[in-house]
Amino acid sequence: MRRRVCPVLAALLLVPAGCGLSSGSPMTDDVGPGTIGRGEPLKGARLTVTSKEFTEQLILGAIMGIAFQAAGADVVDRTGIQGSIGSREAVRKGDADAQFEYTGTGWITYLGNSDPIPDPRKQWQAVRDSDLRNGLTWLQPSKLDNTYALAMNRAGFRKYRTRTLSEVAALSKKDPGAVTLCVEGEFANRADGLPGMEKAYGMSLPARNVTQMDTGIIYTQVAKGGCAYGEVFTTDGRITSMHLVVTADDKKFFPHYNATPVVNTKVLEKWPAIAGVIEPVTRKLDNTVARTLNARVDVDGEDPHQVALDWMKQEGFVT
Repeated sequence: MRRRVCPVLAALLLVPAGCGLSSGSPMTDDVGPGTIGRGEPLKGARLTVTSKEFTEQLILGAIMGIAFQAAGADVVDRTGIQGSIGSREAVRKGDADAQFEYTGTGWITYLGNSDPIPDPRKQWQAVRDSDLRNGLTWLQPSKLDNTYALAMNRAGFRKYRTRTLSEVAALSKKDPGAVTLCVEGEFANRADGLPGMEKAYGMSLPARNVTQMDTGIIYTQVAKGGCAYGEVFTTDGRITSMHLVVTADDKKFFPHYNATPVVNTKVLEKWPAIAGVIEPVTRKLDNTVARTLNARVDVDGEDPHQVALDWMKQEGFVT
């Protein structure tokens, strides 16, 4: 989801059908300042927010737009662009003004680095410093880290008590048949997926223990015990709804994908209050919040914008 990109021509804004900007529409939420937006520091601004098309991004895009409205801005909604490059290019070229993006995506996918930086703060700093030359400013990051992990169901956890990937590796040596994996085809072959994880943790899983399948099926298979462990995204709402237990990446192998507001630098220079408006909201975002909000959409079938609005009111950010 997070790392899917449209064809490279999109980087030149020769965007193919299905990857481009929609015309957008005004956000018309009846909101006022709460703990953010007091004094309406963005009054007179017309800001366009964008996002990618998957659930978490739709929610984050709505959160950003609602925050800007509470601060007095007129907001145009261009969320839901397919792929990653389309939304980034919109902000870079000035067709949109801001979005939430992930640090690992910025560092690896956009800036072309092959090795992630293990420390999440240093990863953010490196992306921020490098992307300034592209006319993009990365504001303060959230604790929401949408990266890879392995998860198991409660029965499996009670049986094996594997809280970390190091303990999974130890179990694979002690009882090779116990560690069966359900993974996506991409994860099975990526350097920052299964091959790299096995190398980092000293695992050597036999091919018969690894089954490739679509993302959605992985969660249901793990929940019912069809495989002992499954590849998951750490902020997916199904982790909570299906009562899965996520194992910690104790050697910090997987890249960090901290959600961070990214603003067109010229726009930020014109409206510097943007940073102060969105920062308290960003600080509140973490994996628990993301899983809860994502589940309301993916499990309960609610509208992403309404979920975002409910949360912003519940937290007192807007009234």
